[in-house]
Amino acid sequence: MAGTDIEKKSLEAHVELCAERYENLDTKLNSLESRMDRLEGYLVEIKNSLVNNKSEASDSSGPYKTMIAIGTTMLGALIGALVTLIVHIK
Repeated sequence: MAGTDIEKKSLEAHVELCAERYENLDTKLNSLESRMDRLEGYLVEIKNSLVNNKSEASDSSGPYKTMIAIGTTMLGALIGALVTLIVHIK
C-alpha cells in the first residue's frame, strides 16, 4: 500500500506509477494477443486436417464434436485469462 500513499501525496508519483501499470498491462495484453493468434493458427490447422480427413471418417458428426470441444476449451481459456487480468489489475 506504500504506492497508494505516495500517490495520494504526489501527482508526479501517481503519473509514474500509472505509466508503469499501463506498460505492464500493455505487455500482458500483447502477450495474450500473441498466444491467441497462435491458438487460432492451431485451430485453422486442425480444421484443415479435419476437412481433409472428412472422407476417411466413418462418423460424420465426429469432427464437429471435436471442433465444439476445442472451441469450448478455447473460450474457457480466454475467459479465464481475461478474468485473471481483471482480477490482478488494481
